[in-house]
Amino acid sequence: MKLYNSIGPNPRLVKMFAAEKGIKLDLVEVDIIAGENRQPAWQAINPTSTTPVLELDSGLRIAETAAICEYLEDRFPDPALIGATPEARAVTRMWWRRTDLIVVQPMTTGFRGAEGLPLFQGRVRCLPQAADDLKQATQEGLAWFEAQLGDKPYIAGDALTVADLQLFCFVEFGDKVGQGLNPAHLRLAAWRERIAARPSAALPWL
Repeated sequence: MKLYNSIGPNPRLVKMFAAEKGIKLDLVEVDIIAGENRQPAWQAINPTSTTPVLELDSGLRIAETAAICEYLEDRFPDPALIGATPEARAVTRMWWRRTDLIVVQPMTTGFRGAEGLPLFQGRVRCLPQAADDLKQATQEGLAWFEAQLGDKPYIAGDALTVADLQLFCFVEFGDKVGQGLNPAHLRLAAWRERIAARPSAALPWL
């Protein structure tokens, strides 16, 4: 299998997910800064122009991080990062979806409308008029996760899951684009340190 890779939190999520499972992926770099992903050759691979894309030995290509992670979980179930039982999978997917809705979406849209505007305008719909509100929504989402985390070591409970990996990748991304953790979020800071200490977190992503 090979992974069409680029800088950014979404490819990082898939690389961390694979690394946690001990899966070797051959990387093919896509230069999104230069706009390679907006060219017809790349759009023939993925018409949404996004990265990453997983290409199987059969030639089948899978885009979207959730679909890629679900496929890898099905193919390589141990260690379980989505869940070993129907109940565990439901809980993980619930928290995974919450990270996406409450943090990832406002953070990325806010970034594209502000610091990322010079890169993204003309490529995707940007909302500069809403950037400040979206960034505030991100901070409110992180505050919600701070409260929800409580004394749990991981987002969905006692074990590392894809929900942790996704939130970690975007917390780290936010730190690079002016949307870092509030210093008052001590639980999230300790959680972040736990994830950052894992070997998968050391993989290049910028």
